[in-house]
Amino acid sequence: MSNCFIILAAGQSKRFKSNKPKQYILYKNKPIYEHSVDKVLKSGLFKHVILVVKNNFFIKRKFSKKIKIIKGGRERSDSSLIGLKYAKKLNVKNVLIHDSARPNFSIKILKNILNYLKKNKAVVPYTNATDSIKYNFKNTIYNLLRKNALLTQTPQGFRFKDLYKIALNNKKNVQDEATLFIDRNLKIKFIRGENTNYKITYKKDIKQKKIFYGIGFDVHRLVPGRKLYLGGLKIKSNLGTLGHSDGDPVLHAITDSILGACNMGDIGQKFSDKNKKYKNIRSTILLKKIINEIKLKDYYINNLDINIITQTPKISKFKKKMIQLISDICEIQKNQINIKGKTTEKLGLIGKEKAIACEVITSVTKYD
Repeated sequence: MSNCFIILAAGQSKRFKSNKPKQYILYKNKPIYEHSVDKVLKSGLFKHVILVVKNNFFIKRKFSKKIKIIKGGRERSDSSLIGLKYAKKLNVKNVLIHDSARPNFSIKILKNILNYLKKNKAVVPYTNATDSIKYNFKNTIYNLLRKNALLTQTPQGFRFKDLYKIALNNKKNVQDEATLFIDRNLKIKFIRGENTNYKITYKKDIKQKKIFYGIGFDVHRLVPGRKLYLGGLKIKSNLGTLGHSDGDPVLHAITDSILGACNMGDIGQKFSDKNKKYKNIRSTILLKKIINEIKLKDYYINNLDINIITQTPKISKFKKKMIQLISDICEIQKNQINIKGKTTEKLGLIGKEKAIACEVITSVTKYD
């Protein structure tokens, strides 16, 4: 006797409105249904895993022999029964049935369900409603107590023989196996589910998170008669950086790295040194403008890693103030910014205190 896990992935996904059924849409870099398969295999709790699909057309991955892929039916309850009939041949004790559109369940909930099945014939996870609930019955609206409303989830666990007998005699189309027990006044052990285990129904439910990286580099000569700005700070010095704007190599490199990560060109394209309105402009203004632009495109900065390459001044004295200023401009936390001061061991123009350079790597996230 053993445990069996049935994954239902034969739905038509009409509400998802896609040419490809939603269970095969990429989510966190792999098809939605594969998350369930991989998590069950990783758990090591199931001797048999049955994947019920409409057809094999969209399945590109080769699975181990432990995964049995079978063709489902027209409705969810049809596919569930087909999966149960296949499981009957495997002589299983417990069966968990799961909708592939819920890829975010945990291994912990699997363990909890199996543990409660030792003393119960049916175990169903649930969460409580957060919205106020109304019920329309024959054109009359009733208020329901939110605390008494159970939002059931899958996977749902059952003693196989009990569920199989009921499902075999069922003539109605049901949305989950718990309904079969409830309709017959049979006892179910309800356990706390997981808020993260939501069902993907519409395209908006898949808000893909993508991470991109950009590199920025800038170098400016040091000359007399110019102010020295580094990381937005005005620093006392006999020499300043030569540039069309205020010549801040740190903010210029940050700006370029952000533009690179967001695929938005470079600082020269955005703020040409041929344009008089940018003459001696503070780089804080330019960086802030780019931050506002990337927010409109739904990019968010994860972190900035900054190398300031200079023989003098010593960056360690200004690091905290620079981080605070950059944090304010970029609208990120201080712990998302790392600044390192580097020298060239007195080699080259930088080592001879004739130039200052900066290089930056930026990571950004975009939600589609």
